[in-house]
Amino acid sequence: MTRAKTSKAWMQAHVNDSYVKLAKKEGYRSRAAYKLLEINERDRILKKGMVVVDLGAAPGSWSQVAIHQVGAEGSVIALDILEMQPLPGVVYIRGDFREESAVEMLNQILAGRCADIVISDMAPNISGVSVSDQARSMYLAELALSFAMDKLNYGGNFLVKVFQGSGFDQFLQTMRSGFKKVLVRKPKASRDRSNEVYLLGLEKKL
Repeated sequence: MTRAKTSKAWMQAHVNDSYVKLAKKEGYRSRAAYKLLEINERDRILKKGMVVVDLGAAPGSWSQVAIHQVGAEGSVIALDILEMQPLPGVVYIRGDFREESAVEMLNQILAGRCADIVISDMAPNISGVSVSDQARSMYLAELALSFAMDKLNYGGNFLVKVFQGSGFDQFLQTMRSGFKKVLVRKPKASRDRSNEVYLLGLEKKL
């Protein structure tokens, strides 16, 4: 199949996707909202008054879910390398999380506070070279974990997207050393053909 035909087939499937249609109907910026909604419904990780850091936030659907759950008493700080349209109640930082300057901006906004939860839906731009894509994906997950371990409250939670493949088992073990419990979640809104899963670290250890 030619690239043009492949792209057309993907777009047709995307347009016909029930979660895409539901997101448009309910006002979410992308279908990804339903991944976080399902995980939160099951595990109750977002609560009123929480301080949330949303990594890889654009176009903003996870921040939409988070700010609704934490309310006016809470705080959502969103970061992405891509532009994101403003959301009421959400502080947005445009920056590359791989760069120290982006982490510094996050620290400035936190202003000495610790986060109650760090959520990361970061993924690299896909090159089509599976070995390279997997390595870059795991690198982003590792950066997010390092940040979470540094900035989470004791007992805080961490939700991160990872792709099953090289480095996955080692990353899972590292998370288990940092949290009292680590759960694997595959929301219904994750496409069946995708090898993405979400790892949920509950209650950060000292």
